[in-house]
Amino acid sequence: MNHLPLIIKREYLTKVKNKSFIIMTFLSPLIMIALIAVVAYLSQINNNKKRTISILDESGLFTSVFENTDNTTYKYINDIPLDKAKSDVKQEEYYGLLYIGKGDLESVSETVKFFSEDSPSLTIISGLENKIERKLRDLKLIANGLDTEQIKATKANVRIDQETFDGEKSSKIDNVLKLAFGGIAGYLLFMFIIIYGNMIMRSVIEEKTSRIIEIIISSVKPIQLMMGKIIGTSLAGITQFAIWIILLGILSTVLSVIFGIDLTASQTQQQEMVQQALQNSEIQNEITLAVQSFQNLPLTNLIIAFILFFVGGYLLYSSLYAAVGAAVDNETDTQQFMLPILMPLILAVYVGVFTVIEDPHGTVSTVFSFIPFTSPVVMLMRIPFGVPLWQQVVSLLLLVGTFTFTVWFAAKIYRVGILMYGKKPSYKSIIKWLKY
Repeated sequence: MNHLPLIIKREYLTKVKNKSFIIMTFLSPLIMIALIAVVAYLSQINNNKKRTISILDESGLFTSVFENTDNTTYKYINDIPLDKAKSDVKQEEYYGLLYIGKGDLESVSETVKFFSEDSPSLTIISGLENKIERKLRDLKLIANGLDTEQIKATKANVRIDQETFDGEKSSKIDNVLKLAFGGIAGYLLFMFIIIYGNMIMRSVIEEKTSRIIEIIISSVKPIQLMMGKIIGTSLAGITQFAIWIILLGILSTVLSVIFGIDLTASQTQQQEMVQQALQNSEIQNEITLAVQSFQNLPLTNLIIAFILFFVGGYLLYSSLYAAVGAAVDNETDTQQFMLPILMPLILAVYVGVFTVIEDPHGTVSTVFSFIPFTSPVVMLMRIPFGVPLWQQVVSLLLLVGTFTFTVWFAAKIYRVGILMYGKKPSYKSIIKWLKY
């Protein structure tokens, strides 16, 4: 009799009814949103902070360089000693004092100092340095009899347009956009395996140590019990993820609408830099090409491939976690078995990041996209760059075949290991179990 549906149902209900599972399902989004809200709130407070910077320019070269912004006000002070200026700024509780001493174009840069009560913002200092450097460069050009406007007019911006032989346009951002899909897919798979693979392993260890397994195994085949745990726990994980997404969406809306906290708030200087960049015609062209590149992605192929390779990769590694849980008596003993399981997945991430973006159809990328333990990540990174359908099918069949073999392999360990209590396992003893 096939007990698999009953085992799946039992595992699923056991997980979702567990108090710790319920608490973390609802508490995790609250903690995450609370942290983001605190950061956003603090950023908004920082964004609303008004800064006043006094400028004592004894050289007289920078009278029109510093212009007021929404959050920064520049006040020029003249004909007073430096000590008096520092005292006045401190008394007025200004943000700081920018001092530029006397000197010619060659030496004035060595006299620039910034005085403040506390350490100034790196962004503020960098902005002041850039303004002074640009003004000095223009003054030196004029002193040498050169027209700064003519020099600016000679500046050439070269952007190589990329286009396939079929006429499909792309850009430098195109490769990053394609790689991002594979990177996100690999990260999700990695996190899903770490979180719920460990949950499967702990579930096996708990039943083994409580001796319940000896009763269950008398009427259920080990492979059915293992598959039931894997599928049941996976469904519980999917349920938890779905609840997290819904709660995050609801909480984000509540914070934004009711409390007025913008979760996407960032530093003022960064916002200004982004706004200036968006006004650049070259940046706008890059954004347009990026949008076109996204629209040209094989989205249907990517979605289907993501589901199939994600499920296949997760089941493959979950069976190994279940085998480890059956082989040990406590989580402390699992450490010697974790690294060999996770190493292929970590290797896949590094191969994908460092080889796929440079040569998605090269030998290294192609080979690792067929190896079942790395294909769920590497193949998903290659598909946006255009992978023939036959390669995707072959890679998927190899993944399914390896999963089937791994389930058989893990079931043999599971069959013996779940009854081996009190004996610390080793690789040698596991090899013996496979021969039983």
